[in-house]
Amino acid sequence: MANNQKFSFFEAVLRNFDKAAKFTNWDPGILEQIKLCNSVYRMYFPVKIGDKIEVIEAYRVQHSHHKTPCKGGIRFSTTVNLDEVMALAALMTYKCAVVNVPFGGAKGGINIDSKKYTPYELEKITRRYTHELIKKNFIGPGTDVPAPDYGTGEREMSWILDTYTSMKPGEIDALACVTGKPISQGGVHGRREATGLGVFYGLKEICSMPDLMQKIGLPVGIEGKRVVVQGLGNVGYHVAKFCREGGATVTAIAEYEGAIFNADGLNEEEVREHRKKTGTILNFPGATNITNTAEALELDCDILIPAALESVINGENAPRVKAKIVGEAANGPLTPEADEVFLKKGILVVPDIYLNAGGVTVSYFEWLKNLSHVRYGRMEKRFKENQNRSILSQIEQLTGKTVNEKAKELIMHGPNESDLVYSGLEETMIGSAKEIVDAWQENPDIPDMRTAAYVVAINKVGTSYAELGIFP
Repeated sequence: MANNQKFSFFEAVLRNFDKAAKFTNWDPGILEQIKLCNSVYRMYFPVKIGDKIEVIEAYRVQHSHHKTPCKGGIRFSTTVNLDEVMALAALMTYKCAVVNVPFGGAKGGINIDSKKYTPYELEKITRRYTHELIKKNFIGPGTDVPAPDYGTGEREMSWILDTYTSMKPGEIDALACVTGKPISQGGVHGRREATGLGVFYGLKEICSMPDLMQKIGLPVGIEGKRVVVQGLGNVGYHVAKFCREGGATVTAIAEYEGAIFNADGLNEEEVREHRKKTGTILNFPGATNITNTAEALELDCDILIPAALESVINGENAPRVKAKIVGEAANGPLTPEADEVFLKKGILVVPDIYLNAGGVTVSYFEWLKNLSHVRYGRMEKRFKENQNRSILSQIEQLTGKTVNEKAKELIMHGPNESDLVYSGLEETMIGSAKEIVDAWQENPDIPDMRTAAYVVAINKVGTSYAELGIFP
């Protein structure tokens, strides 16, 4: 494939799929079914904005129904188009399969610049969009469960929930129609930081594998590694936070207005506060300004984490990337041309369909919480605390020694909701990393980790279709 060939986002996903499909044994018909988007809903609806009527363009794509419900975020952006939403829906299918979350992939988007609208106007647009989804059965606890994405958050999810419940009175599981909600409306502790935390857990696990680190010439462990983060939104902020707390040094942070660099490390909270006060991350005390954001991707570092939008690293700038590891915290930040360059350079790419799956994993936990109608930890927290207190008391009696208060508090602690969510997310990321690396190492012809992740995903989706009896 010529390096100067351009791919649309969905074509890039299909290309990655085809690369991996060669390493599976599925019938071509099953592979074709897995590739295609099953349901595509493109809609236009009128909304009164001020004194005028605006026609809003929006989408919802359900890529796969091998598991139901379908699952995927909703983004508000002027870049939203059919190709992008189809690509993101397909990535969601493979992402859910890789981390063993029983959903089919979906995605939604509204083509608007949310900064141009008041909160009231955004609410009208969101509620009308939800109304359109309900009419066509593209939302529901057992059919399709949206979540936040670029340009949306807890506020928009609460509007979606309220619209759904008002149109479906008496539906006992209505809270599970959407995830990423405020805690007061059935959200789960840990969802806000889930994607960033999942990226950290994934990178930490990959960096703990001696064989992989030896290949790229880095010491084992994430501690001490120099990290560059592109994007200081929800994902980028939390990736930087957990990497710093985990012992890595965040040497640079990039945003659309520019980037800042400090070899001794940056504190993401201080950078965010500086941006709130000044409107920019530039001129942060003690840091060097980089006015061209793209140059931050080419800084000398151990781990580069693109955590913004897709296709930021391509065939043109990939040869100048100096990182040893590229961790895809965003969806599709690398083009197929960039993958080819990195393969030749020996750069380890940790793919998006694994690394940024923390969001959908914790959304799954939220969905389960809404269906069970019980907060995580409510049933066992006090039992565990009383049990640990009893064990500690027996140990003190038998040894004749008293445990200090700090250690006693730690030992007696019973798990609350965020403890259990963090634990479940870490277990998911560790287990999935091992599955991908095992598949990679078992077949020496698989060229990279992305292809290995797709092989894992295709095999799981194919098995689901076969077990459903759809194919003889």
